[in-house]
Order: sequence, then structure tokens, then C-alpha cells
Amino acid sequence: DLLLLDIEMPGMNGIELTRNIGSKKPLIIFTTSKKEYAVEAFELNVADYIVKPVTPARFIQAIAKAREALESSSEELQVTEDEFLFIRDASIVRRLKMDDILYAEAMGDYVKLQTSQKFYTVHTTLKTVEERLPSSKFMRVHRSYVVALFKIDTVQDSALLINGKSLPVADAFRAKLNKRMNIL
Repeated sequence: DLLLLDIEMPGMNGIELTRNIGSKKPLIIFTTSKKEYAVEAFELNVADYIVKPVTPARFIQAIAKAREALESSSEELQVTEDEFLFIRDASIVRRLKMDDILYAEAMGDYVKLQTSQKFYTVHTTLKTVEERLPSSKFMRVHRSYVVALFKIDTVQDSALLINGKSLPVADAFRAKLNKRMNIL
């Protein structure tokens, strides 16, 4: 799915709407007269940001970029029935059990999927991984980490421990994490 969205709308602006869409976000192209929201928009991993007035050439370029992103993300990462995640590891497509994944870590244009045995590096974004993992089992806790909630051993201050590895918890995600974990 592709969503063309303006920044300035009545009620809720496009940035807020994008944040509130949920974990299964479509690809988004912002079309707006405001240049100052571009950085914030790209932090939300939108496909493109077009400043009005939009030329036909620029519009076609944005659509092509979105189509390419959609095709590459669907080639790189596929989920089947919330049980398995298929990843491309070099020239091999591997099947990972969702329950084996401890966390996903953003590393530039790649994501490291860590299991208890080893890690796999996939050429994709953390946003794409987050969207493909079941939100009932996984949660973003930092701009660079999505964790398996049922694999968390301890949470202390601004970090959590999974399988002996300390991962940061950003302030923006701490309250939601506590709520999801039903902390007494």
C-alpha cells in the first residue's frame, strides 16, 4: 500500500497521523508546501518527501522510488502466519522461527536479527522488520532496537537485558514497555 499524505491537515497533521498508524504502516509519500518537516518525516522512514508545487517528473520519481522500496522489502523479508520469517542471507533464503528471534538491531542500511545461536544480517530497514514482526510479541524500545518481549530477562533504568546482552531503552518507549510487560 502507498499513502500520499499532506503535512498540514485539519485536526491531526500528517506527521502525527504517520506516528499513530500502527505497526503495519503503508509506504508514505509526503506532499507539502513546508520544507521544515522533511527531517522529521524521514525519521519516520517515509518513502519520499515532495515539496509543492509538484512537477509531473518529481511525482513520477517519488512513485518509482516507493515502488522500488516496496519491491525490495517484499523480496528481502517475508512472514508466514506469524510463525516464521523468511530472510535473504547472502544468496540463501533462510527460514527463522519468530520465537527464536531475540531482537533486531538497526545498522545503517542493514538490520541484524539476533537469535540465541547466531545473528543474521539483512539488507532492509528496522521499520520494515518491525512491520513484519507480530506486534503481540515484539516491540520497538529504541530507534535502533526491536525486541522480543517474551525474551526480556530484566529491565533496569534505561536498559534491558536479553540473553546476557544489554540493550538501551529510550525514554520515549519506557512507559509503553512497562505497560506491555504488566509491571506491578
